[in-house]
Amino acid sequence: MKKNLKQYVIFIILTVIIYLFIRGFLFFMIVVPSPSMYPTIDIGDRIVTTRIHQVEKINRGDILVFDSQELDETLVKRVIGLPNDRIEIFENGEVWVNGSILNEEYVAFNGTESGLYTVPENHYFFLGDYRIHSLDSRKWDDPYISEESLLGKAQWILTPWERSGEL
Repeated sequence: MKKNLKQYVIFIILTVIIYLFIRGFLFFMIVVPSPSMYPTIDIGDRIVTTRIHQVEKINRGDILVFDSQELDETLVKRVIGLPNDRIEIFENGEVWVNGSILNEEYVAFNGTESGLYTVPENHYFFLGDYRIHSLDSRKWDDPYISEESLLGKAQWILTPWERSGEL
């Protein structure tokens, strides 16, 4: 009986260690609480998110999960501005990056906020896809998120099953 108990305890400890390693270094799950990324991501979608180990591999258009110090919560938004980019947003919803219009087929219902932003070194600028209802860089006191606050890249909608697939 003692031998079996010892084996179960070792199995449980190893399982917890493996889980913590995977969650800490490889990937984690999020549940989306708001419609700010609709129609790409909907409220309640469960998203598999991979950890970011090389910020130089972040591309404009990636959907990232990050901690907002200002809002004191974890958010999921689309990267629009990379370090040193110049972003110009017009009232008609057009977004220009470094003097070129950004083709954004994923945007639903543009907002009317306009502005000019220059992304600092080691920071990123984010917008939601459902612009009219997205609390994003345009509306924050500090519109930029530092690379230290980046948690991961949203990769796959796991559930609901009818929406599951790669992002």
